[in-house]
Amino acid sequence: QVFTFNRVEIRVQPSLEVKNGAPMSVICHADISKNTDFQLKHNFTIFKDGKIVFMTVSDKEDAHYEIPVAKSSDTGDYECIVKADGKLGFSSNSVYVWVAGMTKPILTADKKEVLEGEVVKLRCELPEEVPPLEFFFRKIKTNSAPKEKRVPEQNQNFSEVEYYVEEGDNILQFDCFGKRQVRSGWESSQHSNKTLVTVKPFIKPTLITKPSSNVTEGDQIEFECSTVVAQIRDIEIIFQKNRTILNSVRDKKFLKYSTVATQEDSGEYLCKVEQGAVSKTTKLNVFVSELFPKPTLSASMTKLDENKDLILSCSINGFRRANFSIVRKSSRGDILLKNSRVLAIKVNVNDTGSYACKAEVKGIVKESKPVRINVYAPVSKPTLSVVSGSPEVVLGKPLQLICHSVMGTPPITFTFYKGDEMKKNVTNDTYATFLDEDIGLDDNGGYKCDARNNHSSGVKTSNILNVTVIVPIRDASLGSVPYGEVEVGSDTAFLCSVKEGSWPIDFKFFKKTDHEVLLHEVREYSDRTIWHKKTMKRKDTGTYYCMASNRASVDVRSRPITISVILAAWQKGVIAAFVLTAMAGAGAVALWWFLRKKKK
Repeated sequence: QVFTFNRVEIRVQPSLEVKNGAPMSVICHADISKNTDFQLKHNFTIFKDGKIVFMTVSDKEDAHYEIPVAKSSDTGDYECIVKADGKLGFSSNSVYVWVAGMTKPILTADKKEVLEGEVVKLRCELPEEVPPLEFFFRKIKTNSAPKEKRVPEQNQNFSEVEYYVEEGDNILQFDCFGKRQVRSGWESSQHSNKTLVTVKPFIKPTLITKPSSNVTEGDQIEFECSTVVAQIRDIEIIFQKNRTILNSVRDKKFLKYSTVATQEDSGEYLCKVEQGAVSKTTKLNVFVSELFPKPTLSASMTKLDENKDLILSCSINGFRRANFSIVRKSSRGDILLKNSRVLAIKVNVNDTGSYACKAEVKGIVKESKPVRINVYAPVSKPTLSVVSGSPEVVLGKPLQLICHSVMGTPPITFTFYKGDEMKKNVTNDTYATFLDEDIGLDDNGGYKCDARNNHSSGVKTSNILNVTVIVPIRDASLGSVPYGEVEVGSDTAFLCSVKEGSWPIDFKFFKKTDHEVLLHEVREYSDRTIWHKKTMKRKDTGTYYCMASNRASVDVRSRPITISVILAAWQKGVIAAFVLTAMAGAGAVALWWFLRKKKK
């Protein structure tokens, strides 16, 4: 029994494009050659998109995979493989089957009747479809375009959305449809059944005032805001003026608000009823007539010296019958001074501040504009000093002065003078500073300052401040007598001098070795000094220099000079005589030794 596979093929009936819901048959055929007529068992396996969907064993050469109702999920690539008696046949070619159309979706709503502002939850299902899918929900209103929501679903064949019932919605219709992606693009399902939802609206609120919308200051005015709704659950009534909420209630159909009318109460009022995402409003304009004008506070003086008399009086133009009071304004609240139209006091500096008067008629209180009262104590005689403390300044350096008054009500105006020339005006509380950057050799005095404020006593002047100008040291030089060479045992005079510099001057003399050695220092009220060094020795040979400084705190160093200490003339003679004597003695000894040897 010998056989061989010629080919394996697959075909679809009625065609490769099948309508959704129609029957469909996938046929796998094995073409086999045999040497004799014998029965052979065939193992058929049919795949869709690489997954097994059908298997059978048959002695026939055909296997039928029957799909009585084709669905869109049956769309895909089909192929088959046949085995027989342990021998593996060929794989068939792959064919693409398209089931055209999708099943009709089913739409359900969780409510058939809703209130304005409530939420409707919808569910759309494609029972026989396989994800991924896309769902489209539509909200249909009369005389307007449908509002559509798209929801992709990757793992399920249904989707849910929520729709808010908006203001003005009456009878709503909803439907849905689905889409799936196929090889040629997107395929859409039919639209679902239409689901009808009835909306119960609530009526626009009513806003009224009692006694009317035109009242006079001091009258009691009452507002009433009400609404008619199918149910009061989740209802909120809000009463406001401009953006300020005056009152509100929840789960009630009625709101009241009352107040004593003032002019500030004129304007537009709003009653708003909210339920879920929907709100309705009613507006009402109220006009409050003025009962009396604001009072006016007048002062006998607004700027005055301490211990002077101040009179404050309060009045209303064309209106006298009122309860008056005069207050002092404070950050912690008004301070009542007197329940009267007039206040007379003798002031001190602590009375500086803002004052106002209040008038009350029929429970309406009005306040005047504040009046600022300033009470001044006289300035004391100012003191002028140098900020650094010492009345000195180095030539070329800036000089900073401070003018200070211990007493006096600010603001105080300080004026600085250099000689008779006014240099600067500064207004401050108790002191002011002045920087003089133009210091010359002739600026040795003549600074003063004035201080004044709004007190009638006028200007106070400081004492004159004399400032010493310190000239820095310039060009130090060092000389010596004798110069260059000095005999041992003699004296040497070192002269250190400067070309310029304020006295006193500190002079220092140094010898240069491995480190600086201070030999002598002295303070002189002169531009030079002489240092006498007694009895010079050979070890005094070396390099010398001097350094000069004054209150300018700048050390100026001279150029160095070299001193060589040599032997005196008499010392040289002694040494020569000693050498000659030694030479004569040596010659005599040599002669004696020579003669003695010759005699022998």
